[in-house]
Order: sequence, then structure tokens, then C-alpha cells
Amino acid sequence: MSGGKIAVGGGIGGVIMLVIYLLMGGDPGALQDQGGQQGQYNSSGTYEPTAEEQELYELVTVTLADTEEVWHEIFRERNATYQEPTLVVFTQAVQSACGSASAATGPFYCPLDRQVYIDLSFYNQLRQLRAPGDFAMAYVIAHEVGHHVQNLLGISDQVQAQRGRISQEEYNQLSVRLELQADFFAGLWAHHAQDKFNILQEGDIEEALGAANAIGDDRLQQQSQGYVVPESFTHGTSAQRVRWFRKGFESGRFEEGDTFNTPNL
Repeated sequence: MSGGKIAVGGGIGGVIMLVIYLLMGGDPGALQDQGGQQGQYNSSGTYEPTAEEQELYELVTVTLADTEEVWHEIFRERNATYQEPTLVVFTQAVQSACGSASAATGPFYCPLDRQVYIDLSFYNQLRQLRAPGDFAMAYVIAHEVGHHVQNLLGISDQVQAQRGRISQEEYNQLSVRLELQADFFAGLWAHHAQDKFNILQEGDIEEALGAANAIGDDRLQQQSQGYVVPESFTHGTSAQRVRWFRKGFESGRFEEGDTFNTPNL
């Protein structure tokens, strides 16, 4: 079995940019009815994005466009067709086919609607986790796109089918392998994007590795509760997440990312 994430994707052609929708005079009530963001409105009822939100939106859409180029090529090399996800950008709350989510959820992918949901405020959360930078955010986006790839390959369904058939601890281990493969796919994207577009600047990979390290289960549990419970891990340790991103980036080989048949993660 190869890997994926059971959570929540989008192509540039299908971008749902809530901030821009409202800026162009869209009806805020229509978005609220759909579970979209609720932001700051002026007297005309249009949303006024901050300069940082506009900058982050550009970062998100450019990164997504790069992932599409890379994954189209990787799929073509394997005589397959890559189907682009849809991007949903939000800042406060959003409704997906996988349920409603607040900004506290952070970025996620929903396999039921094949949409990548990116919370712009997560950029600031990365700063708070001492993992700042544009490429740290790009890594997060590429990770969620990695879950979309896993969904297209049927990996997510294979893992989901095990729910209820095995113990919760065993299912958590499968979840860890799903997440680590998504980290590998993020690294794989960075490798090929550098080859195709020369996107990397000095310190970019360090930013991505910093983000991977910051959101490991062990580190987050230690920070939140003062101790770690390995049996409850669902995303992998900081060291594992760094290792698999680095492996994808350094190898550039899709075949190296089978976390499910790797004894020592």
C-alpha cells in the first residue's frame, strides 16, 4: 500500500478566493450561507483584504500552480492523468464536504470534494511556532496537495477501509504513514519545481524543514500538555517529518516515497 491523508484540494482554474469574491462586490450573505469566511466589510458590503492577505493569496495561488505543473508531469510519466484539486482560501471558518472547520483547524484537504482548504492565518501560526517564511507556507500547501495525490491514487480509500477493522493504535500508525508520505510528496514537489522553475532562494529549504519540525506530534504534544503519548501520534514525529520531506527533495524519485513498506520510518 502507498499513502494519503483522510482530511481535506483545488486547481487554479477552479480557485474559490473568498476575499477576491467579496472585493469584486459579491454578496457576503451568499458566502455565509455556504459556510464561507466572514471578514471585515465596508459600507458598500464588500470585503477589504489586508495587504498581507493579498500577498499571502498570491503566494498560495503561485505555489498551487507550481504543484499542478509538477504533478501533471509526474503523472504523464506514468501514463496517468493528473486531476487538479480546487483551492478554497479562508480566514475564519469554512464549510467543506468533510464538515465545517474554523481557522483553528488550519489548512486541510477534503477527499470528498477534492478541495484544498488554506487558512491564510496559518502563516502567522507558523511564526508563533518559530517556523516563519514564505517557503514554510509553501511546504504546507504542497503537503495538502500531496494528500490530493494520495486520494487520486486510491491510497486514502485503502487506509480509510481499515477504520474499525484494526485497533485505534494501529490505525494511528497508518495515519502517520499517510502524513509522512504527504511530506515526502511535498519534498518531491520542491525538487522538481526547482528543476523546472528555479524557485528556491537561500534558506527556503531550511524554512520548509523548520515547519516540518515545528508540527511534529511529539513537539506539539510536549508544548500543549508537557508530555508525549506516542500511541496517539497521527502525523509523525518532528524528526520523521523532516526526514521524509528531505528524502523527497533529495531523491526526486516518486518510487522512494512508499512509507507503507518502510519498516523504520
